[in-house]
Amino acid sequence: MKFCSQCGGPLNWKIPSGDHRPRLVCPACHTVHYQNPRIVAGCLPLWNGQVLLCRRAIEPRRGFWTLPGGFMENDETMQQAAIRETLEEACARVEGLALYTLFDLPHIQQVHVFFRASLVDADFAAGAESLEVRLFHEADIPWPELAFPTVGHTLEYFFKDRVRHLYPVRNEPLAPLHTLLTNPLEQS
Repeated sequence: MKFCSQCGGPLNWKIPSGDHRPRLVCPACHTVHYQNPRIVAGCLPLWNGQVLLCRRAIEPRRGFWTLPGGFMENDETMQQAAIRETLEEACARVEGLALYTLFDLPHIQQVHVFFRASLVDADFAAGAESLEVRLFHEADIPWPELAFPTVGHTLEYFFKDRVRHLYPVRNEPLAPLHTLLTNPLEQS
């Protein structure tokens, strides 16, 4: 953001009075423009012991597999966003959503939230943002072709939790991928 959405003036970085972080502030009208993390909401859709994955038709990570999900819109809940994204990307209807994983990604100013859900039926297809949509058994998950670490972690947790029939809600921060690759001892 370079210009004020209130008056059109150029913005400067400064710490507003009473704050402790640099913010974009308009010197002309004094409007403070806060930049906050974006929420990505998605589903872990299940059908007869299988997981529904989408092969991405868009960047980033075009051609890689992911759980259906995307950015939350204004005027919707996280569950509504997850349901909408599943319908848009996989033409699939889900029910029985249960909060499952929350990942803080401060390095990209995002929070990823996934809900476990059941497919209403096996009627699904590739939406506009997907090249292909398929059901996978655990043994067939294309692990090296997963688009995002949050998807991989969610799937790993699910398959471990499924054995115990216990699905705790998890919330954890994830470091940038290059940090994980260069500092393997810091992986937890």
